[in-house]
Amino acid sequence: MPTERSDSDSRKLLRRLRDVLGNKAKGQDRLDQITKLIAGSLGTEVCSIYLFRDPETLELCATEGLKKAAVHQTRMKLGEGLVGRVARNGLPINTADAPSEKGFRYMPETGEELFSAFLGVPIQRVGEKLGVLVVQSKAARAYSEDEIYALEVVAMVLAEMTELGAFAGDGNGMGALHKQPVLFRGETGQEGAAEGRVWLHEPRVVVTNPVADDPLTEIDRIREAVGVLRVSVDDLLSAESLDKDQKQVLEAYRMFAHSRGWLRRMEEDIAQGLSAEAAVEKEQSATRARLEQVPDAYLRERLHDLDDLSNRLLRILTGQGKDTGAEMPDNPVLVARNIGPGELLEYGRKLKGVVLEEGSVGSHAAIVARALAIPMVIHAERITNEALNGNPILVDGDQGVVHLRPEDTVARSFRDKVAMQAKAMERYASLRDLPATTKDGVTISLHMNAGLMADLPSLIGSGAEGVGLFRTELQFLVRNQMPRREELAQLYSRVMEAAQGRPVAFRTLDIGSDKVLPYMKPQDEPNPAMGWRAIRVGLDKPGVLRMQLQALIRASGERPLSIMFPFISEQAEFLEARGHVLREMHREKSLGHVVPKALEIGAMLETPSLAYAPDAFFQLADFISIGGNDLKQFFFAADRENERVRKRYDTLNASFLTFLQFIVARCAASGTKLSFCGEDAGRPIEALAFAAIGMRNLSMRPASIGPVKALLRRVNLAEARAVIDKARSEGAETVRPALMDWLATQGE
Repeated sequence: MPTERSDSDSRKLLRRLRDVLGNKAKGQDRLDQITKLIAGSLGTEVCSIYLFRDPETLELCATEGLKKAAVHQTRMKLGEGLVGRVARNGLPINTADAPSEKGFRYMPETGEELFSAFLGVPIQRVGEKLGVLVVQSKAARAYSEDEIYALEVVAMVLAEMTELGAFAGDGNGMGALHKQPVLFRGETGQEGAAEGRVWLHEPRVVVTNPVADDPLTEIDRIREAVGVLRVSVDDLLSAESLDKDQKQVLEAYRMFAHSRGWLRRMEEDIAQGLSAEAAVEKEQSATRARLEQVPDAYLRERLHDLDDLSNRLLRILTGQGKDTGAEMPDNPVLVARNIGPGELLEYGRKLKGVVLEEGSVGSHAAIVARALAIPMVIHAERITNEALNGNPILVDGDQGVVHLRPEDTVARSFRDKVAMQAKAMERYASLRDLPATTKDGVTISLHMNAGLMADLPSLIGSGAEGVGLFRTELQFLVRNQMPRREELAQLYSRVMEAAQGRPVAFRTLDIGSDKVLPYMKPQDEPNPAMGWRAIRVGLDKPGVLRMQLQALIRASGERPLSIMFPFISEQAEFLEARGHVLREMHREKSLGHVVPKALEIGAMLETPSLAYAPDAFFQLADFISIGGNDLKQFFFAADRENERVRKRYDTLNASFLTFLQFIVARCAASGTKLSFCGEDAGRPIEALAFAAIGMRNLSMRPASIGPVKALLRRVNLAEARAVIDKARSEGAETVRPALMDWLATQGE
């Protein structure tokens, strides 16, 4: 049971703070009252509150003891001075001689040179930095542990008051949280534009009662809620479907839930005067701040466990969260920290857009968003802290920009852009049944990429001539256990039926790297993109590969079947994989099953090494598909998941185009069909360049077929090739500027 030694004084202070929150004073008056109240209660000569003006700038917003003229005038950057260090690290600084501390910044306008002792604690809420609470004294002394703890408790209440907008407005320059327009700059996960209303995947729990009068009642509440939480975690662990690795993860999760120290600290916070909900958030914020400083990546990863447990506990205490009864708006834009592919598929096409704080261009969620043609922005930092259910939101997937609660002028401009795109799509629709034939008579075959049954209606609507890539891993990624052969056979059969006789190239299971199956043991690899993945997994674990091949053969019946293997790096891998197909064909035939009337076996060329394979490989492969995303990252040694480098190198770099042209020549010499598959194939300028150097088959997302076809139909391919050759001969690093200048002269 927590100590009662100084509880009464602490609770009195918190109750007086609550009274300040409840009165009708303006925001600045409240701040001024609070600093005076804290200074008097703690017996210090100075109390100051610094709040964030923007994510990088702190502002002195109220003070008791420093010069009043400095309020709203004194500012500092995150990490600057002692106050900035407290804000950056999320940890207290306690010193008897502040001027001698490393990084001390003297601010003469405040008059703080009179004060030696300094104690600063962060005002933060679940990882969200809100400001810093500071007390200072003339006497050179270190503040006691009890004083530090009391100030941290007060800071927690201030955090909740800031969250509730208690200090906003009335000319003090502090904007009300969750009310002002906010611009978020992220990264493109999926192109497109969407306007809608926010739908939070995991709605934030709002604590409206940070201070409690009856600590015993609150302690009973927290103990009861923790008991419910522990039972729910134990129930998860008792599920029979869990494998060894899943149980290990949940055991770590359970360790948090059953931690006596966690419950004890929350009870101590309650004894000081916090409500049960505020105590949960205080410990969550404090533990996050400590773990974020730990160099051990494994321990930092446990932040997700801590956040999930704390949020579950808050939902139990408040009844808020996923089951609030809130209705999804008609035009929902999903906002989340992150989301799995299965959860995103559950929402389906009802979503207008997706905005994530985390994620990557190759994440499972991004793959699903592309499959569903839903605009997505990733790395929109802090948006889950700012957004509320129902807020108006604009998602610009082309630019990687999100406007939350946009101003009218921004919304009008955005709608104009969407209207222009809609007009362009109408023009592209008129080309649907026309071939992608250039002015000099060269026809380029345009295919679409797919991975879900939901993609297949786009095959007819987009004018695609077939499916150049069907990603089979999505059916494995969205399940909690391995799918059965019969289920896969039924799915693949439906895909072929939906294609209505158009060709479909099925890529075998491409897992590993950024695509890890939920029921597969994660491989701790220093560089997973170059590790145990794709065909390497299939050849080392042939049971799964054979099962998938059997499903494909049975699904095809007498229809033609096209299979390609991902991430082939040398001829031997292709020979071994091809051998599995031929053996399964023989086995199915010997069992009396119908087999495809025609079979094509191809390879994805995603590593430079395969371009230099023996002639025998090119002669044996029925077709080769260049996997542009991976090939480019290995050609330039630039990780496509690393935002710092993935956009550093241009696809139309002269060296890369020359390498692609070398592949075109090798395939032409052996008569091997060649296609280019990847995001770049769907970008009109890149598609034009690929066609100009000799590629005649391109595979892309359905929405890109119209724009690519429109451009190809208005150009002379021989002239484009001459422009590229001239730019390379003149030593251009990239042919993009030359192509763009030439296109500007071509008209519509």
